Amino acid sequence: MDQVIVGIDVSKDRLDVHVLPAGDAFAVARNGEGVAELAARLLPLQPLAVGIEATGGFESIVAAGLAGASLPVVVVNPAQVRAFAQALGRRAKTDPIDAMVIARFVAATAPQPRPLPEAAQQLLADLVARRRQIVQMIASERQRAQRRTEPRLRRSIQRLVAALEKELAELDREIDDQMRGSPAWRAAEDLLRSVPGVGPVVARTLIAELPELGKLSRREIAALAGLAPWTRQSGRWRGRSFIGGGRVAVRTILFNAAMVAGRFNPELKAFRDRLIQGGKPKIVALIAVARKLLTILNAILRDQKPWQTA
Repeated sequence: MDQVIVGIDVSKDRLDVHVLPAGDAFAVARNGEGVAELAARLLPLQPLAVGIEATGGFESIVAAGLAGASLPVVVVNPAQVRAFAQALGRRAKTDPIDAMVIARFVAATAPQPRPLPEAAQQLLADLVARRRQIVQMIASERQRAQRRTEPRLRRSIQRLVAALEKELAELDREIDDQMRGSPAWRAAEDLLRSVPGVGPVVARTLIAELPELGKLSRREIAALAGLAPWTRQSGRWRGRSFIGGGRVAVRTILFNAAMVAGRFNPELKAFRDRLIQGGKPKIVALIAVARKLLTILNAILRDQKPWQTA
């Protein structure tokens, strides 16, 4: 292997680094100075990819700092890295070993580096993520209200739900302001919303959290959303196909859109009905509709042409 691949294990206080094929290993602090030192050491190596395992947000400053230094950063799925380590027979777990496994995983799977989102796009992504959190909190409080009969507790829950709904409305206004502030986003939202079943929340979530939409093939975009089927197979035995991985928020919003489109979008409703009439379970039909909807939206942004009823 001639190309340089770097694996980085991120912990609360430090970054463990492993460089292939040389096998060099070192650590730096997980702070601004440490990231700057790391970028300075990696730039002369001209790595093909710098793999960082997603660690609940600790990796964000590292990925942003390295990508800002024009290094090809890829954030990898920790579950996939753990499975890869088990396949290698690596039972021991230390930060230096994890960095080595991440490097080998990136070398074996060759994921494509994602460009660092522009500041405005990152802000939109953060707003959309916060909106999703508020919606989840409102749903949780309403479930609690159903289990409480004491008037005092119910009034407390009602006050909190009202405050959360007020915050949700404010977030929606901020998202509207962000969308109106970008002609490109307004155009993209109009194109996406031309598809029956796709509303403003779906369109803005996809713009914020799937910026590759319209730039990749249908198989690549399905894989990013976690809607590409994969099959368990060994020899002549072939198991059932599954979906998984990818960006959970994107997949969730596409499922929501697919439920609406499966009822009100003529083309997708006919597609769903054919699958169910052919004996497919409803959940399988829903996944297929979500994948087809994503393919349609990908083509619409790629061609810059709105939805047209056949």
